[in-house]
Amino acid sequence: MEEKSTLFKDFALEWLKIYSHSRDVKPGTVRVRNHEIDKLMPYFAYLKLTDITLKKYQDTLNDLKEKYANNTLDGIHRTGRMIFRKAVEMEIVIKDPTEFAVIKKEKKAIEELEKAEVPRYLEKNELALFLETAAFKGLDMDYLVFLILSYTGMRVGELVSLKWNDIDFPENTVRIIKTYYNPTNNTVKYQLVPPKTKGSVRRIVIDDIVIEALKRHKETQEKVKRRIGNTYYNKDFIFANSCKYPGYPILIKTVENRMKRLLKIAKLNQELTPHSLRHTHTSLLAEAKVGLEEIMDRLGHTEDRTTRNIYLHVTKELKKEASQKFGQLMRSLQ
Repeated sequence: MEEKSTLFKDFALEWLKIYSHSRDVKPGTVRVRNHEIDKLMPYFAYLKLTDITLKKYQDTLNDLKEKYANNTLDGIHRTGRMIFRKAVEMEIVIKDPTEFAVIKKEKKAIEELEKAEVPRYLEKNELALFLETAAFKGLDMDYLVFLILSYTGMRVGELVSLKWNDIDFPENTVRIIKTYYNPTNNTVKYQLVPPKTKGSVRRIVIDDIVIEALKRHKETQEKVKRRIGNTYYNKDFIFANSCKYPGYPILIKTVENRMKRLLKIAKLNQELTPHSLRHTHTSLLAEAKVGLEEIMDRLGHTEDRTTRNIYLHVTKELKKEASQKFGQLMRSLQ
């Protein structure tokens, strides 16, 4: 590409092609980067890379700030920075216009800072009711699906990609080394990709109740395989369809729809999602006085503000309770 004449739209797409073939870049991440490029196109598409200055780039960020949330804007800026760094590296431009650009963060009001974002999750008794509803009124595999999500805190994509060789029955562990990717929700066009981060690769110790439920499910699945025969897509998936497309892993959308149905039957908060069970797992581990580092390790997090907020919220309540108990003890001595 010539330095003087390369248009942003051409180089951005060229960069995306290079980026998508990079090691460890998942299809979902490429899709996100493509969306972020789309947000920059109205401003830069037909400009030469050499004509995009720091002022033009900063004005673009300022304008985008009026339209998008901070997280979205951070992503757009990150993509912009990668594109121009590559252009410098390839000597298409001499100067990187994004280098000193900033996203102006507004100072949060004290009230907002005091009110840490704690996502919704199920309390102990609500989780018991939800699992009971799944056991007695759930559809095929519902109880096992939601039992595992609740008892492990794994992501739903990690769950639907599980294979039988990921379960170590003698050791009571489940291995997480992959996740499920299927943006079109076409059952047969799924992909198995590496987990969200390197820290997401992990082995989780699971409760006997989960192991027993898995054993029962394995027996049922073997009967289905024998009944269906050669048309069964036998790739060892635990959560496999048994009717249409038998053997193929179930869709994430199916898990979401099934959860909504059960929440409605149980008269629980229907805004909760399968990911809320991950937050529920965090809150119950915190209540059981498991340390934050151990919880992060179990969830496959290296750092996560949401998990930290839930942990601090639960432990703060426990500390209050401890203080009240101490006060009661001292009063009883008077």
